Amino acid sequence: MPKIVGVKFDFNPKVYYFAPGELSLKTGDEVVVETSRGLDYGTIAMPESEVADDKIVGKLMPVKRAATEDDKSKHAHLLQKREEAYPKIAEKIKDSGLEMKFVGAEYTFDGGKLIVYFTADGRVDFRNLVRDLASAFHTRIELKQIGARDECRMKGGIAPCGRACCCSDHMSEYARVSIKMAKTQSLSLNPTKISGLCGRLMCCLAYENEYYAEVGKMMPKVGASVTLSTGETGIVTATNPLKKSVKVKVENKDKDTVTIADYDLKDIRFQRKNTHSAKELPEEEEEDYSETENSQE
Repeated sequence: MPKIVGVKFDFNPKVYYFAPGELSLKTGDEVVVETSRGLDYGTIAMPESEVADDKIVGKLMPVKRAATEDDKSKHAHLLQKREEAYPKIAEKIKDSGLEMKFVGAEYTFDGGKLIVYFTADGRVDFRNLVRDLASAFHTRIELKQIGARDECRMKGGIAPCGRACCCSDHMSEYARVSIKMAKTQSLSLNPTKISGLCGRLMCCLAYENEYYAEVGKMMPKVGASVTLSTGETGIVTATNPLKKSVKVKVENKDKDTVTIADYDLKDIRFQRKNTHSAKELPEEEEEDYSETENSQE
């Protein structure tokens, strides 16, 4: 199995695998690596380890060297140049009159190209804007159109839960989520309640969905008739998948009094549906996380 180290770059919490060669690297070390677009600067996020061949996507690129003082100084200078470029880029986009939103920018490590990221509702003809930016910055310009999720990942923010957005904080890949997951977990289907800062379904819907789906197969539905260990019958009024319990309404024989109480699943009996013979409904479509990239140098 090949030896690898995991490296993170600016704008992206995803960890990429690189071959360490003879270098001895530890988490937190800054390194210069070889990528498809040339040399790049990153930080070790995963110490040296071995992974299966099927975990390697494409060619395993090498770590060229541990970052020198010159590399660190150059990287800091490029970050400063990036910050200084933001107001001018935003001004050029505004002057262009194009329906696009500036998200961020970065210089390649060799300083020979400025990559500008933006969002837009559709494809944008930005050829004139590219020429204006190239004239203003005297370097090669690449414009990349990204989606709402990528914008959230790059800019970060505080999610409705009060913590940092998953996509910008720790998620290496976007979760596959769907409205069906919200239904399975009995969550509100109000879009404002289950959408993240990006306006799409929250990635965390996928975290506990498997548990709720499995427990849901063991529990009766609300409105189902159940038999208690005492022999009495009642109607389920609510379910609690976390406690694996149900709330049951029981009427006395004269139907003049009603008792509502919680019961564990082991204390009730009910007719389970045969899921194998039942006609299966088609799965609801998952949220599509692919983004159409519109780029031009």
